Amino acid sequence: MNMEQTARDFFDACETGRGWAGCSAYCHDGATFACQADALAEVSKLSDYTEWMKGLFGPVPDGRYELHGFGVDSARNTVVAAATFHGTNTGEGGPVAPTGRSVAGDYVYVMRFEGGKIAHMTKVWNDQQSLRQMGWG
Repeated sequence: MNMEQTARDFFDACETGRGWAGCSAYCHDGATFACQADALAEVSKLSDYTEWMKGLFGPVPDGRYELHGFGVDSARNTVVAAATFHGTNTGEGGPVAPTGRSVAGDYVYVMRFEGGKIAHMTKVWNDQQSLRQMGWG
């Protein structure tokens, strides 16, 4: 499988809440994660991030993504995906009772590959804007 297809498959698995069980085949076991957002400040492993995304589908059961762009930089072994996450807080499990409010949060994934699998991913996301939209912040 090539780098682009691996990244696409990982992206879909992660963004549809399949957790590490659904994402691990596309990643190194020790893949790292970074995001300059308070909501994810303690997350440094990609496996933990995929589980965080899986957990998001409790309070946001209709979560879905809208992919805007997908770019491959073969010279740097990097794939970049830009998308918007949509959903409504109607389920249990969030920081407050369900608010019924919706989110349209823009974000970017920068996935760095080594040996055909993702070794590191950085998420670029304004968590405070998304949390406010949902009535969580």
